Amino acid sequence: MSFFEDIAAALDREGIESRVHDETMFVPITADVEIQFVEIDPHLPAANVYIAAADVDEDDDEFEAVLVSVVFSAEAAVTTVAEHIATDEVVTVLRDLLEGTDERIADLEFFQDSVNSQLVRAEVGESAELQVLVEVVDGAPRAAVSFVALSDNYDELMDDAIGELWESDGDAELTDEDRARLFETIHDEAVSEAEVLHLGTFEDFDRLFDVLSLAADQAEDWESQLLPVEDDVDEPDVYDIFGEDDGPDVDDDLPEDASASRDTDTDLDPAREPSDIDEV
Repeated sequence: MSFFEDIAAALDREGIESRVHDETMFVPITADVEIQFVEIDPHLPAANVYIAAADVDEDDDEFEAVLVSVVFSAEAAVTTVAEHIATDEVVTVLRDLLEGTDERIADLEFFQDSVNSQLVRAEVGESAELQVLVEVVDGAPRAAVSFVALSDNYDELMDDAIGELWESDGDAELTDEDRARLFETIHDEAVSEAEVLHLGTFEDFDRLFDVLSLAADQAEDWESQLLPVEDDVDEPDVYDIFGEDDGPDVDDDLPEDASASRDTDTDLDPAREPSDIDEV
């Protein structure tokens, strides 16, 4: 079998169409984009891999196929095609989120993160966000969803930050790009102190939109229940069941390898009277 025949058979086993014309194999990714394999050696199985617009006349001056990789086996060719199909699915889902094409998220206005283009966010509730990270993981497109409840003073913090960022000091004048980057940094710091509810990772994107719709409905309820954990919570009373407070003073100088934790198998002195042990 020729190299193209090997690739075609491997693609067919994965349910992926392909066709060969002259010296090129064409694999459709979408209605507008295709992958092209062009053999580059008559003896060694090897082919250049191009991404190109589909259904374009090769004589068209605007037609340009872009070299993206080289494969040396049918397995590598299948992996390459699968990665591009997955990437296209990621782009499609991100576009659907940003444009709100699905009626289930009609009330959500997602915007793209300025640092990570595969992360989109939407404001929900009083002071919370839905975050969706869409990426290719192990060759498959996946979406990780989080509900982020920001602190009560988040809006005030961001308003102060905006006021400071938009005030320029002569030589220290900031560009819009600098301001956007600093604004994103401040936002990330605020989010790092927020309460986060992880809603799961989804490969079924129809279910993803169902989850986002539910999250939008539950936002205020979740936000009210995600109370921040207080750092100064009173510690419970600890009783001295080992009687160390009543014993003789010991040298504070411990060996360097001494552990601060107590061994759970510590034995009590059998000669001690029960009265020596504090009541619990």
